[in-house]
Amino acid sequence: MLLSSSSVFPEPTAAAFEMAATVGYDGLEVMVWTDRVSQDAGALKGLADHYNVPVLSVHAPCLLVTQRVWSPDPWERLTRAAQLAETLGAPTVVVHPPFSWQRDYARNFASGLTKVQQRHPDLAFAIENMFPVKMAGRWFVPYTPGWDPTETGFDAYTLDLSHCAASRIDALEMAHRMGSGLRHVHLGDGTGEGRDEHLVPGRGNQPCADVLRSLVARGFTGSVALEVSTRRAPSRAAREADLRESLAFARRHLAPATSAAAAITRG
Repeated sequence: MLLSSSSVFPEPTAAAFEMAATVGYDGLEVMVWTDRVSQDAGALKGLADHYNVPVLSVHAPCLLVTQRVWSPDPWERLTRAAQLAETLGAPTVVVHPPFSWQRDYARNFASGLTKVQQRHPDLAFAIENMFPVKMAGRWFVPYTPGWDPTETGFDAYTLDLSHCAASRIDALEMAHRMGSGLRHVHLGDGTGEGRDEHLVPGRGNQPCADVLRSLVARGFTGSVALEVSTRRAPSRAAREADLRESLAFARRHLAPATSAAAAITRG
């Protein structure tokens, strides 16, 4: 079971390694963002070695706040994320669909992704399901061709349960549509109120337990990363308590098949 470094925000990437080791996670997903450490392979490798917490997935800088990390060119950012993953021995790169205003990137996304994959054949570029957003009382989709990557079709996917809640779709059905292409899961909960909440699993109304059990049943050999929001935690102890509760939840529902659970934790 992996811990996304985004789950400790606003604490920095280095703190994610420390908390992952303290709580007992098997590895880390590094969210590449404005924190310089998250962009630095040498620094990340040093932290991984020091805490004995390997980096097993890399989230490419696809957020609004990371549009200038490394480069304003999205293809350069994706390439740098792939290089970072290879250097750290992480088999998975998480990627968002293009924003609607990234016209050239969006127009060539499928073909460009194929070329990047060919240069990095040992990596899975797992495209993440997103969600529509509401502004000024109206819904719109800020992604091209849409927030659901299965409608286009890719070789690998990331299933994000909080995003399923925000888009008000059935997470189990989304997992089914992703099929054998499902390579990575972002574990987090939501209430379906139309916004991205990233709650501790079990605190919303999403079928988090059912999804985890279904992974074991299908012989899933990808990776699962906790991606929750703890930004309102009043202290480090409270933040660690949320991470500990989440880890216990995940292990409880991945437990029925020990061999499959081991494959999931080590991705």
